[in-house]
Amino acid sequence: MLQSKYLTENDLKDFGFKAIGENVRISSDARIYGPENISIGSNVRIDDFVILAASKGYITLGNFVHITRNSHLGGAKGIVMHDFSSMGANTVIYSASDDYTGDYITNQVVPHKFSAHHIGGPVIIGRHVIIGSACTIIGPSNLGEGCSVGAMSLIMKDLQPWGIYVGIPAKRLKERKKGLLALEKELLKEQNTDV
Repeated sequence: MLQSKYLTENDLKDFGFKAIGENVRISSDARIYGPENISIGSNVRIDDFVILAASKGYITLGNFVHITRNSHLGGAKGIVMHDFSSMGANTVIYSASDDYTGDYITNQVVPHKFSAHHIGGPVIIGRHVIIGSACTIIGPSNLGEGCSVGAMSLIMKDLQPWGIYVGIPAKRLKERKKGLLALEKELLKEQNTDV
């Protein structure tokens, strides 16, 4: 039986992250590019086969963030995941993309001067946002606090807070309940008393 192996605290310190909190679990099968541009809060878990790419740009992960297997975060123009946000397996986030209009070559092995124009912008994922499996998010986009995004949805614009969104492109179906905010207060109170 195969089991995930997580990097040790010493391994994580040796990576050279811009910042890293406590109780961070990153799979040894994850791939990290540009750790000097990546900040990670506390109580974060990054599962097998996740790619964090920030050789250019940045990625900032808040506290209590979970990124599940096979997800890809391309932070060339910036990605921020705020506290208590999470994403399902096989989700991809592109803050930058090639220009598909035909004015530039769209191939990563072509010299930069022929493919230099990239479109996009920062992707901001608010507190308590949950993103279902196999979603694609293209920046610029701001997923407001408390959004819930259904599996296999496409997000290419801002989502207003506390909505449930699904589809290609994602559309708001209804309001999301806010009962989890009381649970957040209880969790944080317990965390503070145990310190």
